[in-house]
Amino acid sequence: MADRNDAYATALFEVARAEGNVERVEAELYEVARAIDRSDELRARLTDETLPVELRQGIVEDLLGGSVQPVTRALVSFVVGAGRARSLPDIIDRMVRRSTEERAEAVAEVTSAVPLDDDQRQRLASALGVATGKVVSVKVNVDPSILGGIIAQVGDTVIDGSIRRRLEQLRETL
Repeated sequence: MADRNDAYATALFEVARAEGNVERVEAELYEVARAIDRSDELRARLTDETLPVELRQGIVEDLLGGSVQPVTRALVSFVVGAGRARSLPDIIDRMVRRSTEERAEAVAEVTSAVPLDDDQRQRLASALGVATGKVVSVKVNVDPSILGGIIAQVGDTVIDGSIRRRLEQLRETL
């Protein structure tokens, strides 16, 4: 399965590169993967083999509509149509890694309680770049349950600066 996911990731990357907007498609695909990760209902609908492929692809069209590049929508629809929706987040994550490796960057998966603006993303990428010694591309996942602060993962390194973690540490101390 892993080899097949790599093949799909490579195909997604090559199509995005051919379209000339890899970084934007990569960012949009990352958001799609996180939406699928967060929603059991969406994941169930996209992977329900009893639903006709056209209906599952229609869900993709309805979900993404005009909010993403047409190529992004087409790539997600392609993977769903090929019966690989269950692997879609993994395929997208592999595509993102390939894309950032191509640019000699590391990916920082950041969880924040609130969305980050461009300036905050740039400052965070710079700080993580100094800490890791690499050029860092920041991908943000919004999760209000962390209450505040951020959790950043670059490769195997996790930096948990969330308020939730600080409260847990305080509880352990008391």
